[in-house]
Amino acid sequence: MTSALPVGDAYPYLRAASAGIRHHTRTLTAHAQSTATPADRPHLDVLHAHLTALHQLLNRLADSTRAPHPASGRHLATAHTRLFQAAAAVHDAFHLVPVADEALTETECHPERLPEGPPVLTICQRHLAAGHVVRRKTTPSDLNTPLHGHTPHCSQ
Repeated sequence: MTSALPVGDAYPYLRAASAGIRHHTRTLTAHAQSTATPADRPHLDVLHAHLTALHQLLNRLADSTRAPHPASGRHLATAHTRLFQAAAAVHDAFHLVPVADEALTETECHPERLPEGPPVLTICQRHLAAGHVVRRKTTPSDLNTPLHGHTPHCSQ
């Protein structure tokens, strides 16, 4: 899908990221017809990184839009909250996917126990940083509002 608005080269990195996601979705759709491959931890980690980057972008856009256009700013702030809920669901899924190494079967966040050592920014650290930002601007009841009828614990 493309927007009807003329974009030009104003947002080349954002357009490239969107194109990459569309390409990846088409590739997964093509492979799903031949062999269904479940998501693995590296895939979910990269997806979580993308969601948290979008979360940061929406945070900045909501802040800069709120003063001149309050209604639009509120909608962007709501999208910011919902995007954090999506990132939280991907983070939870990451910890529910089986680990290739049998010695690391715990589902808790323990980056110090990774066999290669803690990376510079693990999915848990990234998620905690995003959580800190969203909790400064969002009430707990807003964060616990189900995302389209799902509760945070429906997969457990």
